[in-house]
Amino acid sequence: MPHKAGYVNIIGEPNVGKSTLLNALLGEQLVIANPKAQTTRHRILGILNGDDYQMVLSDTPGILDPQYKMHERMMSAVDEALIDADILIVLVEMGQKPEKAENVLKRALRFKGQKVLLVNKVDATQEDDVLPALEAWQAALPEAKVAPLSALHGLNVPELKTYLINHLPEHPPYFPKDELSDRNMRFFVSEMIREKMLTYYKQEIPYSSQVVVNSYEEGEALVKIQADVIVMRESQKGIVIGEGGKALRRLGTEARLAIERFIGTKVFLDLKVKVDPDWREDETKLKRYGY
Repeated sequence: MPHKAGYVNIIGEPNVGKSTLLNALLGEQLVIANPKAQTTRHRILGILNGDDYQMVLSDTPGILDPQYKMHERMMSAVDEALIDADILIVLVEMGQKPEKAENVLKRALRFKGQKVLLVNKVDATQEDDVLPALEAWQAALPEAKVAPLSALHGLNVPELKTYLINHLPEHPPYFPKDELSDRNMRFFVSEMIREKMLTYYKQEIPYSSQVVVNSYEEGEALVKIQADVIVMRESQKGIVIGEGGKALRRLGTEARLAIERFIGTKVFLDLKVKVDPDWREDETKLKRYGY
């Protein structure tokens, strides 16, 4: 039997459910998902393997108008996903209008391969509203296969997975069959810490912050991790730490529990907070932080 393999890359505006969809297709909580916008900053590959196929799923940052250099790097990751995709998933959500999605459609139209446009979050709307939404998006992107979806609740996810596998090109696997992602454990640890920052801190704090994992040491019964939370101002450092260190302790506890669930072993997490002014605008710092 011939082997199929290919890249299935997901694009869309912030907070439409791209990370939730990738996790649902993988059947694993690989990438962080949060109700706040701009949760995903990097292009992240999730690898779904079968005996005769390998589907390389690519989560990308939400498409936006860049406000600073970090945003520009994020949009470069989206554009990169248009280059190597075998199948492009354009993810939109109920209530979103094609005429207000110029940045998404512009990129989708640039892609000349196979396209699937999914209207997500149909579980959160009236049934009578679904068909008009599908028709509007089909008119906006006539060459795409258009379908309804609820990534969060699994509606049409198994059918989508089967469709995507069936339409992969014949190709040897791109990655070893036992790999789940192209990213290492330090990356996922930093993302889990950052997700807790999105959950527990308000306003600008999560968007001004970066997490750097400096050490990851595996022992027989314990993994020791030291990580820095990078913020842009001293005032932000004070907020992250909180009165008497209370906020930082909560962040550390919640992040540690999430990491333990992910890796299946006990974790000692040492978190420190450091100030690095204007890191979002500095090309050298962005490169150092993986952008």
